[in-house]
Amino acid sequence: MIELVLTAAGAQRVRFAISPLEEVLGAVQTLLGVRRHPAHLPWLADAPDVPELAAVLSARHYVTEFLSPPPDGPETTAEAQLRAVRATPPHQVALELGMVDADLSLLPDDPAAARDVLADQLETVWDALLAPEWPRLRELLAADIAHRTRQLGSGGLASMLAGLHPRVRLSDTSVLVDLRARERLEIDSRGLLLIPAVFAWPNVGVVTVPPWQISLLYPARGVASLWTSSAAPPEPLVEVLGRTRALLLTTIDRPAATTELARRHDLAPATVSAHLTALRGAGLLTSERRGHRVLYRRTELGDALLTGRL
Repeated sequence: MIELVLTAAGAQRVRFAISPLEEVLGAVQTLLGVRRHPAHLPWLADAPDVPELAAVLSARHYVTEFLSPPPDGPETTAEAQLRAVRATPPHQVALELGMVDADLSLLPDDPAAARDVLADQLETVWDALLAPEWPRLRELLAADIAHRTRQLGSGGLASMLAGLHPRVRLSDTSVLVDLRARERLEIDSRGLLLIPAVFAWPNVGVVTVPPWQISLLYPARGVASLWTSSAAPPEPLVEVLGRTRALLLTTIDRPAATTELARRHDLAPATVSAHLTALRGAGLLTSERRGHRVLYRRTELGDALLTGRL
């Protein structure tokens, strides 16, 4: 059991972030069979060869923190995290690689050289697999954060954590994570960082190694439908709204931005934007700004029209 004690300072800093490099690690671990969500496997068929990174990620218990440094927030980029990886002090690299329960004989003995090899391979996987699909993955992660934030606001921390993962719960002033490791740590003034991950299922993880911020990684919602084709809109709805607007209303089953919808349906962003504006004007969609993005989702009226309850 890991016990994360919410100090007076730490309890005020529970926040969410998105980690692009955590998705890189998860993708490679899925290929290695360490993580097993079946929905991802067809998409990963063309993964590049990264033997040194694969050796580290084949470990069953610990795979380092420096390869996926805790992100600053929901807008953290892969490029920023890769810079942080390459700036990791050699002594920290040596410490963490020494904790990895796997055969690392492929890696250079010099920690700085090993770090650079691993950083290059992280970038290779990111460019080949994750970057082309990042808008879709990021929208799913952002939707998860929006859902958890609403839970936090309406029901408090205990309610939000209860729905995060079966192994996570709040007990008095401590967050308890049911894992084989036994640690008791105080959350300092940096707070607790919550990181949803597309590839985390079915596990939950905790970052506890100094000097990294204490972080809790958990499976994002909606992963099972991530790679499935969008359902065709009902023909009666097409007759009322037109095919494109009916398609958009049907497929906005989670908050989505204009760029994601344009890519998903092979449409021009300007075209999608015009249709979304019309649907919002009719009261079928609502929108919410998240940083630089505007996310659209169906209203109750939109749900009722889609399901024929009007």
